[in-house]
Amino acid sequence: MNLKNIINRFNKARILVVGDLILDEYIWGKVERISPEAPVPVVWADKRTYVPGGAANVANNIRSFDAEVCLAGVIGNDKNTEILLSQLRKRKISARGIFVEPSRLTTVKTRIIAGHQQIVRVDWEHTDSLPEGMNQKIYNFIQKNIDDFDAIVIEDYGKGVINVQLLEGLILLARSHKRIVTVDPKEDNFQYYRGVTSITPNRKELENAIRNLKIKDTANKLQVHNDRLLTDRDIELAAKQILKYLELESILVTLGEQGMKLFQKDGAVTHIPTVAQEVFDVSGAGDTVISTFTLGLCCGASFLEAAHIANYAAGIVVGKVGTAATNRKELMMRLK
Repeated sequence: MNLKNIINRFNKARILVVGDLILDEYIWGKVERISPEAPVPVVWADKRTYVPGGAANVANNIRSFDAEVCLAGVIGNDKNTEILLSQLRKRKISARGIFVEPSRLTTVKTRIIAGHQQIVRVDWEHTDSLPEGMNQKIYNFIQKNIDDFDAIVIEDYGKGVINVQLLEGLILLARSHKRIVTVDPKEDNFQYYRGVTSITPNRKELENAIRNLKIKDTANKLQVHNDRLLTDRDIELAAKQILKYLELESILVTLGEQGMKLFQKDGAVTHIPTVAQEVFDVSGAGDTVISTFTLGLCCGASFLEAAHIANYAAGIVVGKVGTAATNRKELMMRLK
């Protein structure tokens, strides 16, 4: 299938994104002097902006292609709740699967930017697993509405929404309804992703997962130790082992400036070189990868075709400052 034909069908997709919701706050300014109080720059702030982050940024990426998208997750009952919800409304992202948990903060990441340089980041968050009752609310919502979606994206930022209890029920439910399930994983939870369609870890996440799972492939002489870096050969052998261990259809490993590597159930391994022309900011690039990869799968793409589309999309967003998304027009221009 032609990549452009696949992208032109993105607006027909219906996707549910489940995971950790984050509000990304940016304070923009410039630096003209060093503080007399401490050896730190003084930022003269002149603008404040907000964008959806975490699972909400995945939804924003999907929505930027005019696809139908709904979020399921948890927010707090604080001043940042309405800011995040208003950002979702502005982008026409459905929040009907979002529930309020008064005991938690709405997760906020505040980045202070001077020129094109990030000076500091401040995080407000809770990372404990959700109460059992809140897990049940999210699961009940998904169970009731699963026929409305072609795919489910699980966005695990390690803030507690994606936990063992929710994952077990969610994955069984999705498989019984033959839904595509993709995961942007957290290395601590790898063993709980068994049976999903695909995961999209970066190299660091895969390395840490290998150590956590204590993978040992004696036939290929793969022995993972905490005291050494993994070679490219280690990564390839381990990805194949994880693919089998978790019963996945594919793994798409993002490798930064080295591009991506796709591992498929049939044994095919494909390296996809980066197409990024310039890199300003890599924050949110993983969200763009899983968004466009999942959109591709929903629209009939093979795993390899979907990976190529994701690679082009990531090459666009890393050329932008801040948590960013791309769209069909930009993607078509890059394909040319």
